[in-house]
Amino acid sequence: MPLIPFGEYRPDVSDYQAATGRGVLNVVPRNDGYGPFPSLAALSQALGERCRGGFAAYRVDGSVVVFAATATDLYLLNNTTFGWSRISKGGNAYAAISTGEIWQFRQFNNLVIAVQANTVPQVFDITTSSAFADLAGNPPPARYIDVVGRFVVLTGLLSNPNRVQWSGLNDVNGPTSWTPGLNSSDWQDLPDGGFCRGIAGGESGLIMQDTIIRRMTYLPGDPRVFQIEKIAEKLGIYGPYSLVRSGSTVFFYSLKGFQRIDPGGVPAQIGRERVDRTFFADLDAANPQLFQGVADPRSSRILWFYKSVNGQTNQFDKALCYDAVLDKFTPLRVSGEVVFEMSQPGVTLEALDALVGANLDAMTQSLDGFQAAIVPELAAFDGSHALSFFRGPNLEATLETAEQGTDGRRIRMKRGFRPVSDAAAVYGSASRRENLQQAATAGTESLLNPITGICNMLLDTRYSRFKCRVPAGTTWTFMSGVEPIGLAPAGAR
Repeated sequence: MPLIPFGEYRPDVSDYQAATGRGVLNVVPRNDGYGPFPSLAALSQALGERCRGGFAAYRVDGSVVVFAATATDLYLLNNTTFGWSRISKGGNAYAAISTGEIWQFRQFNNLVIAVQANTVPQVFDITTSSAFADLAGNPPPARYIDVVGRFVVLTGLLSNPNRVQWSGLNDVNGPTSWTPGLNSSDWQDLPDGGFCRGIAGGESGLIMQDTIIRRMTYLPGDPRVFQIEKIAEKLGIYGPYSLVRSGSTVFFYSLKGFQRIDPGGVPAQIGRERVDRTFFADLDAANPQLFQGVADPRSSRILWFYKSVNGQTNQFDKALCYDAVLDKFTPLRVSGEVVFEMSQPGVTLEALDALVGANLDAMTQSLDGFQAAIVPELAAFDGSHALSFFRGPNLEATLETAEQGTDGRRIRMKRGFRPVSDAAAVYGSASRRENLQQAATAGTESLLNPITGICNMLLDTRYSRFKCRVPAGTTWTFMSGVEPIGLAPAGAR
């Protein structure tokens, strides 16, 4: 029988006799189907308490400097011991970050600037500093930060959440850096659109509000400094940390679903009649700090991690993966606290001893992964507060076809089906139901026969979905679909 493919993941619509599917988990899109997704493998020692922000900065020699935040402190990763040093200003704790928010960081030349609404912006010089200090020039406490051209831009200000304020041109840490009218530093209050919920930087910037999106474009020599114009009305961001900039393209989540903005363009829906309804019903809206977007620097994927309504307290437990080139989504189940991108610091044998002790067999990632590399990759703080990379064994994956039926006639399968995959271990099963109003009953799993390549089973029902489960830790690269053996309407020969 011809291949029945694992269709595009579209849980918002019916999959009856469709080219789409609803039952995939822990896989990523491929042009020929789906591929595996790895688990987290710890890199550092535990931070000590729940992480509330993470960031990697880079020196001119390519070496990486890694920062982490808790509710009241800032920390620096020791690249030799992979432990954490507290580097809060003056050794004192900051005012606790508000519930529902996380620290945000940005690098500007050799400076790393950290912001949260209850503390004045903090700065750390990665070439000379040993602790954070107040950013000079009296910048206002802010929730969000990014770099637009050669300006640092702050939004979500504690004193005026409708205001956007920017530094002097190429000058963020001097006594006049934030004085309006000096060196092009200025601010603008936005008259409508609600609070500012984020800023996406680049050569031009995008200001994300509750119900309006504005573009800010630098005007050299013009006293206005920036032209700020609306590009979308009655459409704003929902979940400030869902904002992702990948190259010159911006992605975010709104109350109208997932959106993308291409360079110079306007918002375009990417999740409508695909994942939007399913996602919103599953999202725990009471924990926006755990709804975090990130671009995978090694692929064309955007990932949104979030806490589901049934998830564990203080952790995200699920994610949506979107491949911007293939224009496809997949769901993931992974837990953690904060996700970001960073490069692997180099590590000595002494540091490995501090990380894994005497038992090298207990390591979950290859020794080759500990070489220094400027190429960043996805990283996260796991539920144990340890900095980790997505380098562990593959997660358990499940894939299910669209529902098969034959105009009300019964269908029978006498032998089973052949998974089209290079996975050596696959468990196959087939669901059953007699009408479209019933809940489907899962079938008994059958392990792939290593000789025939078939998952053997008998089937006699009106409607069925064919499912493959690849156990955690299995090495594989693709899964395209299944080839049923002996599947036919009842009575057919």
